[in-house]
Amino acid sequence: MTLTRAHASDQLRDAGLSPRRALGQNFVVDANTVRRIAKLSGVGPGDNVIEIGAGLGSLTLALAETGANVTALEVDDSLVPLLAHNVASHDNVRVVHADAMKLDWTSLLGDDTDWHLVANLPYNVATPLVADVLDMVPAVKHVFVMVQKEVGERLVARPDTDAYGALSVKVAYWATGSIAGLVPPTVFLPRPKVDSALVDIVRRSEPLDHDVDVAQLFALVRQGFAKRRKMLRGALAGTVNSAQFGAAGIEPTARAENLSVHDWIRLCKAVNDSGADR
Repeated sequence: MTLTRAHASDQLRDAGLSPRRALGQNFVVDANTVRRIAKLSGVGPGDNVIEIGAGLGSLTLALAETGANVTALEVDDSLVPLLAHNVASHDNVRVVHADAMKLDWTSLLGDDTDWHLVANLPYNVATPLVADVLDMVPAVKHVFVMVQKEVGERLVARPDTDAYGALSVKVAYWATGSIAGLVPPTVFLPRPKVDSALVDIVRRSEPLDHDVDVAQLFALVRQGFAKRRKMLRGALAGTVNSAQFGAAGIEPTARAENLSVHDWIRLCKAVNDSGADR
C-alpha cells in the first residue's frame, strides 16, 4: 500500500494540518515515484535504512515493501501519529520522532556500520544534512536522496562547471556521486515550482588521502569558493603564498572552480608542509 494524493489530502484535512513551508514539507503522493526510489536505491531484505523526513510515510511504505529494516525519522510532532498509523502493519519499520539536524547518530544507528540513507529530503535541510552525514556518520555507507534539482547538480558537479562548488568537493572527497533520475513537481503535495533530482552517493571504502587534515582542507575549499570569481591568489590571499601554489603545482591565476578534489588536497598539504618547515 502507498498513499495517493487524495488519501494524503484527506489525512491532513481530517487532522487539521497542512504542509509546513518552514519545515520544507513537500509530500510525495505518487505510488510509482516512491517505488521507483525504493528500487533505484537498491535496498532489500536485511538492509538497514534510515529515512529522514518521513512525513506521512509514502516512501516509508515503499521501502518497507523491499524487506529492508526502515528507521523513519520525522521532526513534526503533529505528523508522527499519522506516520505511525500508516506504517503500523509493517513490523520492519521503526518510527522515531527527532530532528535530523540534532541527532545522536551513534545512539540511533547502534552497532551496525552499514546503513543506507534513503529519503525525500526536506528542502530546508538537504544540503547541510548530506554534508554532515558524509563528515560525521561513517556508518552511513550509501545515500540515495531526492532533492531540488539545483541541489542535486551541486552535490555531484565536476570541476569547470557552474554548479561545482565547496559542496561538490566535499562529496568527491568522501564518495562518488551521480544523478540517478529526475522527478517532476506533479508528484508532490503541495507541488513545488522546480524539478527534483534523485542523487546516488556511495561512500568510498577508504579516504582519498589519509594524510591530509580534513578540517583544514574543507576550510581552504570554503575560502576559495567564497570568492569564486576571483583568481586563487586573491581568494586565498593570506592563506596560500606563491611558493605554496608552486609546490602544489597550482596556477595562482586559476579559480576555485578549476580545481579538482585532488588539486585541493595537494594545495592543502603544500600549505601544511611549508608551515611545518618554518
